[in-house]
Amino acid sequence: MLVLNHISKSLFSKEAVTDKDIEKYLLFIKETGLKDLITSQKIKNLVDYIIGVEAGLDSNGRKNRGGHSMEDIVGFFIADICKTRGFKYLKEATSEKIKSEWGFDVPVDKSSRRYDYVINTGKDIVIFETNFYGGGGSKLKSTAGEYRDLFNVLNSQYKFVWITDGNGWKSTSRPLRETFNHNDYIFSLDMIEKGVLDYLMS
Repeated sequence: MLVLNHISKSLFSKEAVTDKDIEKYLLFIKETGLKDLITSQKIKNLVDYIIGVEAGLDSNGRKNRGGHSMEDIVGFFIADICKTRGFKYLKEATSEKIKSEWGFDVPVDKSSRRYDYVINTGKDIVIFETNFYGGGGSKLKSTAGEYRDLFNVLNSQYKFVWITDGNGWKSTSRPLRETFNHNDYIFSLDMIEKGVLDYLMS
């Protein structure tokens, strides 16, 4: 984060750009992984993606902004794989919505549960929850426990995928490990960007 802030202040605020600056820009794009995202065409709208990342990294933003940005970023990949494979998907889907749209009876662990994304492959459904934690705290431990319980509620009837990321997990690794050992699918954003959804949906 400090490196990104330093680069943005020293390079991107310049009025006149030299050839040497352009070399630094290109190095920045390569080292941050933006080059791979652009050339792989996994991101269809780069401007929206960058805005989402910027919001996710904004530590002074409102509390849940990182989580919403994470959902939006994952949404790009969900939409892309559904378009490629001819699947359908819902965002923020309740069990009632899934039932009315596709006829699947999906259990929930609490009445207010809205699954972030649900993909219909034509044969079954895959359920996704996403979140991003820039800092540590008790919330991470409770979230890990919540998604272990949710995995049990779904009872292997449907694939349940938890996509989570953020520096907060560095200081709360034990509950994450416990859920990783318990649940079938836990992915980071880096894994999503590297195509793990293609493997999952194959």
